[in-house]
Amino acid sequence: MTDSIDEAITGRGLVAAFQQVVELPSEAVVGYEALARWPSLNNPAPIDVFSRAARTGQLEALDQVCIRAAVRGALHGDYTPGTLLLVNCEPATATVDPTIERDVRRAAAAFRLTFEITERGLLASPRALLRKVAALRSLGFAVALDDVGSDHDSVALLDVVAPDIVKLDMGLVQRQPDRMHARTVAAIVAHHERTGAVICAEGIETADHLEQALAYGATLGQGNWFGAPGQVTSTPEPFTWPARRTPSPSAAYPSTMESAIAGLPTRIVRKETVNALAQHIGGIAAAAPNAPIVLATLQSDEQWEPEAERLFSNVAERSPLVAVFGRNRARDLGPRVRSVALAHDDPLLRVSTILVLGTQSACGLVARERPSPAMHSVGAGKRKYDMVITFDHGRVTAAARPLLDRLL
Repeated sequence: MTDSIDEAITGRGLVAAFQQVVELPSEAVVGYEALARWPSLNNPAPIDVFSRAARTGQLEALDQVCIRAAVRGALHGDYTPGTLLLVNCEPATATVDPTIERDVRRAAAAFRLTFEITERGLLASPRALLRKVAALRSLGFAVALDDVGSDHDSVALLDVVAPDIVKLDMGLVQRQPDRMHARTVAAIVAHHERTGAVICAEGIETADHLEQALAYGATLGQGNWFGAPGQVTSTPEPFTWPARRTPSPSAAYPSTMESAIAGLPTRIVRKETVNALAQHIGGIAAAAPNAPIVLATLQSDEQWEPEAERLFSNVAERSPLVAVFGRNRARDLGPRVRSVALAHDDPLLRVSTILVLGTQSACGLVARERPSPAMHSVGAGKRKYDMVITFDHGRVTAAARPLLDRLL
């Protein structure tokens, strides 16, 4: 099996198998997902092939080979123009290799081409993920987020990625929900209600699975209930995107937190007020049913109190991502807190920030110290700040993106 996986990584024996995507509840075929398969190599599991490629530094090449096979296979097949075509891609690889760009553009002209971001390593490099999504959108492609609900990362990133299609993990569809699954489903439904993103249920193999998918609000479905990969059960129909309640983010996300909070009322407060509200927002993160992303920036001379350090360490135990940006790397916050040291002249060192972003909770505080004759010699009680606080999901998401873009 090891030899076959190594051969599969090179693209040898690779073919694209196409699984139908149907509209629910009508079950009309409206598209296909391209799946990587290696039948001549006894079909090694894709997860094994991609894991080996990642460990051996060949993930970028494998990703491009699979994209090429997917679009060429679709173009050579007998498929209806205007149908949905889902093509998988890794979250941290280059968007489209120049050698296959022509094929991709031909597929985009023939189909509703959508790139499906896989669940592998979504938060390994937030910067690469954000830039991948922005690049895809700049080229006019739609974006789907795969296997949402399989882990905390995919759910926490819903608002950041803002996918056009949210693909429910088959684990949500194929079983009755326990408390954790119910929280995840509620978070996905809340995101759909906020944005109008399409919900697609994967792994539908029985009538019970179909009933569950419909209960979760899925309007697209995939699975052997509708036909095995490669089997076409009816003439496909063109796919029409439903209107989104909020627009998908453009390729140019807000570049600064200031642009994200522009227009909100600014309040003049003392340092104690900033600290108290920041502690309160941290408490919201700690109590959130679905653990959120937490991002914080510290002023160059700012030190956290022991209580705040304990709070962040505790939040990090259950959160998919906690990151702190400051003059020096944060200490004693535990191994799950990502610490980013900033250069002495970085503009972030002039603000105190805490952002909490989850599927059902969003809050943010940004405070910039007001100039004074001896700004850092006065007591904490006399230091004044221009502070903005918001609980608007869209604004907190926009403020989080430029910070996530700094995480390699």
